[in-house]
Order: sequence, then C-alpha cells, then structure tokens
Amino acid sequence: MGLKDCTIELDNPWNTYYAGQTVNGKVTFTFDAPKKVRGIVIKFSGDSETKWSQTETKTDQNGKQYESTTNLTGQEEYFQIQYYLLGGKNSAETELGPGVHTYPFTCALPPTLPSSFEGEWGFVRYTVKVTLDRPWKFDQDIKMAFTVISPVDLNLNPRVKDPFKLELEKTFCCFCCASGPLNVIVHIPVTGFVSGQTVPVTVECDNASNVGVGKITLTLRKLLAFHVHTPRRETKRKKEIITTIQMGPVEAGNSQTWQQAIQIPPLPPSNLVNCGIIDIDYDIKVVAEPEGMHAALDGNIPIVLGTVPLESFQPPPPYTDNPPDTAIQMMGAETDPSMLPTQPVSPASPPSNGAGGALGWNIGAASTFANLPPPTFAETAYKAPSISDKNDSEYTRMIGGPEYAPRYPTYGMMPSAPPMTNNY
Repeated sequence: MGLKDCTIELDNPWNTYYAGQTVNGKVTFTFDAPKKVRGIVIKFSGDSETKWSQTETKTDQNGKQYESTTNLTGQEEYFQIQYYLLGGKNSAETELGPGVHTYPFTCALPPTLPSSFEGEWGFVRYTVKVTLDRPWKFDQDIKMAFTVISPVDLNLNPRVKDPFKLELEKTFCCFCCASGPLNVIVHIPVTGFVSGQTVPVTVECDNASNVGVGKITLTLRKLLAFHVHTPRRETKRKKEIITTIQMGPVEAGNSQTWQQAIQIPPLPPSNLVNCGIIDIDYDIKVVAEPEGMHAALDGNIPIVLGTVPLESFQPPPPYTDNPPDTAIQMMGAETDPSMLPTQPVSPASPPSNGAGGALGWNIGAASTFANLPPPTFAETAYKAPSISDKNDSEYTRMIGGPEYAPRYPTYGMMPSAPPMTNNY
C-alpha cells in the first residue's frame, strides 16, 4: 500500500490567520512500506469564484424548440506560492522508508487578501495542498482549507458610530373617514457591530388609528451579490435571513414600546474588501403588519459588520420601567490569548510590546481595548459541500472531510440578564 496516513498541521489551532500573517506548520506522512518519490510539493493558493447555470428555451432554424444551458462564471486569483519540501522537478528518485516522515513549511500571506467566504453561488477560499510527486505513477495529494480574515476596524469608520432612527407612518381610510396615524419608530445606538455582539433595538408603536397591528417583525439579513463575467456579465442577488424577532399585537388606539436584542452569530465582515466578484451587506428589515387587508409598513436599517468592535459603544442595560440597576457586562470566552492570531500592525500603529498589552494580542490600528475580551474564532453556519476543484484528482485526500466552513472572530458580549419590556 505504501502511504498509510498523512496529516497537515498549522501553528494556529483554529486554522485562522489575518491577511499579512505568516502561516507555519508541518506535513506528516506515515508509510507502511517503502515509497519512491521524485519530490514533495506544497502549494498555497487563494482565489474566489462565482458560478451558476441558466437554462433558456430557444428555437432552431427549423422552428423546433430546444433547451440551452449556459454556465456563467467569475474568477479572481489572489496569490499562489509553491515549492518543494523534498527533492525537485528534475530530481532523481528518492525512496522513503517505512515509518513517519515530517516536513515543516512556512508561507507569508499577502496583506491585501479578502476574508474567506463560502456561499451558494460563490466563495473566497484559501487552501494548502501537499503532493507526493511520483515518477511514472499518479501523484498523491492531500488538501486542507484554512481561513483568512481581512481586518475591518469599526473605529476607523465614523459613519457607524452614530445612532440610526427609522420612522414609519401610515394613515388608514375606512368608509371615507380618515383615522389617526399609525407610527412605528425603530432606533439603534450605532450601526457598527461585530459577531457575538447583540444589537439593542428600541421599537415604539404609537397606534392612533382605528386599525390594529397584528405584529411587528425585526429580521437581521445578509444581502449577497454574486457577479460573473464569462461568457457575459451578470449579477445574482440573494437575501439570507439570519434571525427574526416578532412583537405585537398592538390594538387600535394603543401604544407600546419594546427593547429587543438581536444576537449576531459568526458572520463574514461587510463588503468583502478586495474581492471584486462578491459583495456582502447587512440590514435589519422592519415590517409592521396591520390587521385586515391593509398594506404593511416596512423599512430597512443598514448595519456594518466588522472584526474589531467600536471602542466607544457599550450596550445599554436591559429596558425596564424603573431606573436601571444592572449594567451590561462583557463576558469574554475562556480563551487562551497566547493562542490567538496576531493581527499585523498598520504603519500608523505603535509597535507591539510582544505581550500584546492587556489583551495578549495586537489589534492593529485600533487603540488598546483594556476591558475588551479576546475573540474566539467560530465556524459560520454555511458549509461548503466540498473544497474540491478542477485541479484535484480522485487521489486527492481532503483533510477534515470534504465540507468546510470559515471561522470568524466572535466576541463574547452578552447582557447579564435578558431584555425586559414594559408591555409585551
């Protein structure tokens, strides 16, 4: 048989790195019999792809209809580094004896890489692939995906530090008699958040109309746009529901106020900076549904998802009718800071002291967050069914299985008690 086992180990336990960092690791082969090879090649690559198919009904010259399928694609390549761990392209054949053979490797990631992303019609993906170059035989490959994060520091974006208020109003006409207005006001203290935070949302419903409100819905959504350029340019959009909260009803002539908290799970940062074929945005969709046959009121609150939280923003205490006596506490995950990825320092940042200050890690251009717990790196919900591509063969082994989900920095910022309402 020859090759009994093979593993790829990276020096980061989450297999997650910031753009600009250096990836170190080792590949280990276990042989149960002598193995002849010309060399061992390692290849690091980062690229993105969008693709889908469209089927159209066409008519030929004889007037007969037929279906034609077109495959639409978009591609970008960000980097590719390949070198030999053993031997070379023109090297003589080498025999590896039975037992364990370990080879260390290293790779410096470019600083402008976009964040890893996996979606239904496209991805940004980073892989490491090790090949046993065998003379006169099929090569044997092992492959593994890892996550790259492009830092998005919310503190460098002044627009996300301001509060946002959405005001919706509707007046109903019933039997030629106009009623009072239905007003729904939704506001949040800032529009910049990170995974793991909760978005504090205040919802006020002043129903001076003679029509009841069945329910008010808040929906956190991911807004995706995939772009292809071959054989023609097209864009496909998708709105994914992350989480939904419902309130109500509100009877005619009544008013109610709610304080809600929308939890943000591990998600890729907004915009997907430095990727030209996939766009990511987020918003909170607000829908107020009057009873009967009346049209709903709806609006959107745009939010920005980053990787470094706003230093100035602290979630408010839970809403009650009485003066608050319980503060929101930031509860960090039990994470060993020494094991965290170290984000590269921007030119404008002071040099790291090696210990990373109070956090034990360096957060780049952002100022030190003495009270901010370090993030964990959690898998996002969507998993790619396979990381295999056209360059892989039937002899390619996928480390960790074919499925893959990127990991994103997630902060443990949870309220000390669930939000309360005054009338819900």
